[in-house]
Amino acid sequence: MTHVSDARPSPVAARIAVTASALAAAGLLLFPLAALGRDFNAGGVLLHLTGSVLNLSSNTQVPLPNMGAVLGLGWATLALLVASLIGALQRARWFWITGLLAFVTAFAAVVLLGTSLGTEAARVAADTTLRPGAKRQLRNFYAGGGMNLGLFLPILSGLITAGAGLSARQVWWDRLNRLRGLLVPAVAIGLAVLVGAVVVLIVQPLINGSGAPLSPWGGWLAKSDLVYFVYSMLFAPVTALTPFLDSLKLATPLILTGLSVAFAFRTGLFNVGAPGQLTMGAIASMLVGVYGPPSLGWLLLPLAVIAAGLGGALWGAVPGFLKARFGSSEVINTIMLNYVASAIFLFMIGTETFPFLGRTYRLPFKAEGFEPRSEELQPASHLPTLLDLFGVGQGGAQALTIAPLAALVVFFGLRLALRRQRNRSLVALAAALALGALTWRVGIPVQASGSQLNASFLVALACVGIFSVLMWRTSTGYALRAVGLSPKAAEYGGISVAKNTILAMTLAGMFAGLAGTHYVQGGALDEYRLRGNMPVNVGFDGIAVALMGQSTPAGVVAAGVLFGTIDTGSVNVQRLEKVNRDLVTVLKALIVLFIAAGGFLSRRITDPPPPQLVKAADATGSAEAGHVDAGATRERATPQPNVARSSEVNTREGGK
Repeated sequence: MTHVSDARPSPVAARIAVTASALAAAGLLLFPLAALGRDFNAGGVLLHLTGSVLNLSSNTQVPLPNMGAVLGLGWATLALLVASLIGALQRARWFWITGLLAFVTAFAAVVLLGTSLGTEAARVAADTTLRPGAKRQLRNFYAGGGMNLGLFLPILSGLITAGAGLSARQVWWDRLNRLRGLLVPAVAIGLAVLVGAVVVLIVQPLINGSGAPLSPWGGWLAKSDLVYFVYSMLFAPVTALTPFLDSLKLATPLILTGLSVAFAFRTGLFNVGAPGQLTMGAIASMLVGVYGPPSLGWLLLPLAVIAAGLGGALWGAVPGFLKARFGSSEVINTIMLNYVASAIFLFMIGTETFPFLGRTYRLPFKAEGFEPRSEELQPASHLPTLLDLFGVGQGGAQALTIAPLAALVVFFGLRLALRRQRNRSLVALAAALALGALTWRVGIPVQASGSQLNASFLVALACVGIFSVLMWRTSTGYALRAVGLSPKAAEYGGISVAKNTILAMTLAGMFAGLAGTHYVQGGALDEYRLRGNMPVNVGFDGIAVALMGQSTPAGVVAAGVLFGTIDTGSVNVQRLEKVNRDLVTVLKALIVLFIAAGGFLSRRITDPPPPQLVKAADATGSAEAGHVDAGATRERATPQPNVARSSEVNTREGGK
C-alpha cells in the first residue's frame, strides 16, 4: 500500500481493510464456527454461528459441551467486523481499533473453546465407569475438536485490518514498510492455499460418518469443514514438539540447498547443480567417516563435515571456472555435472566389482549385500541428535536446556539497546555466550522421543550466518553483489568478474555439499551410511525454497521450515481417501508459480514510487508535476561525469 501524507488511511489501505473485513464477516456466516469433536475417520461435529449443530461423526450420542459463551463471542466478532467494514469504507481513522478488537474476541472464542473441550476430555479421563477403550476413544474425539474457518478468518482479518488502519500513522507505516518484502511470498502462499482448497472441494468426497442424508446447506458445511481439516493437518506439526522436530529434520537439507541457490542468485548466477554438489559432499563425508584414521578420535566429526563442504565446493567450482574462462552457461554445466555425480555415486556403491580392459577389479566402498550402500561410518564421526546435544534431563526424564533461547534473547536485546554503540555486536555476543554457559544446566521438561533431527541443523544455521555476514558485511560480499547486479559496471570499477564468478559458484557448491552431512553423518536415513536411496532431488527443491525466500538467508530458513512442515503434515492427510501427498506437490508448484508472477500484485505495491515523488505530488496536487520534480531530483542526485575524463575524450576526438 502506497503511503500518502494524509490524516486518514490511504485508499489502498482502506480497500485492503474492506476486503479482509467483508471476507471474514461472510466466513462467519457461511462456514462452521468450530468442530466440537472428531471421530477416527475425521467426521466432525460442526457448530455454526446460529447455534445449530451438524453431527458428521459416527459418535451420535456423545455429550457436547455448552457453547453459549463461544457463540456470544462469535456474534460480537461479527459486529466488530461490520463496524470495521463501515469504518474502512469511510476511511475513518478508528477502524484499526475495531479490527484489533475483532481479533481479540475471535481469539478469546478459540481459547474458550479449547478450555471447554479440555474440560470434557478431563471429565472423561476421570470417569471410572468407562472402559479403557471407550475412554481413549472419547478423549481422542474431544482432542480432535477446535476452531474452524468461521473463527480462523476473523483472527486473520483482524490483524490485517488493524495493520491497514495503523498505516496512516507515520511510525507504524515505517514499521510495516520494512515488511514489504514479505508481500509477494505471503500473497503467493495465500493464492496457492486458495487454489488448493478448490482442488480439495472438487476432488475429495465429503465425510459423513453418521450416514444421515444431508441438505445442500449441510453438504456445504461438510465440504468447507473438509478443506479446513486438510490444511489443519498439513500445518499441524507446528503445534507439537515431536512433529515440529520432524519438520525441522526435513527442512535441514532444504535450507542448505536453498542457501546454495540463493547465494548464486545474489551473484547473478543460476545454480541448478545442487543435487550433484550434495551427492559429492555426501561421498566426501562418507570417505572421511569410513576410512579416516581411527586414531583421530573426535576430530573425525569436524573433518567429515569439512570434507562434505569441500566436495560440494569442488563440484561448484568447475562450472564457475568454465563460466569465467570460456563464458559457457552455468545452467548447462551444472545440469551435466549432476549426471556425472550420479554416475560416480552409483559406481562407488552400486557394485562390488567392475571390468576394465579385460580385467575385473574389486571396489572397497560397497558394503556386503545386495543393497547399494557404503560401510557404516565410525561412531566418532556421527553427528549427535539435538535431543542428545541439548538434553539436560536426569533419571530418565527428558529436559532441554534453555541456554540457546536465553542467549538469543540477550543477544538481540543488547544489540537493540546498544544500537548507538560501535561494537554492539561483539558486546552482545559476549554477553549471550556468558549467559548461555550459566544457564546450560537449566532445562525445560519436554515429551519428545525418536527424533532424528541432528546437528546438521546447526550446520545449516551456521551457514545462514556465514551467508549474511559475507554477503552484506564484507568487501568480498560487496564485490559479489556488484558482479551480480552489473558485471560490466563491476569490472569498470576494478572488480574481477572472473574471480568472483568462480568464488560464488564455489561457495554455493559448499552450502549444497554440507547438506550431505544430514544423510550420511546425521543418520537421517536411519543408518550412518551413504545409501542409494538418498533423496538428492532435494537439491531441485532448493530452487523453490530460494525463490520463496526472496534469496535472503532468513527467507530461506522460513521457506525451508514451511516446506518441511507441509511435508510432515502430508503424512496425516493420508488418513483421508483420495487425498495424498500429491496435494503437497501441487501446493509447492503453485507457490513457486505465484511468486514468479509477483503474487499478481501491482508494481505500485511491491515497488512504490520514491518518497520524493510522493512528496512532490502531495505538494503540487499533480502526479505529473511530481514526476517532473522527482526526475529533476534524480538528475541532481546523479553524479556528473568526471571533467578530466570528458576533456580526454574531446582531445582524442579532436586528434582524429
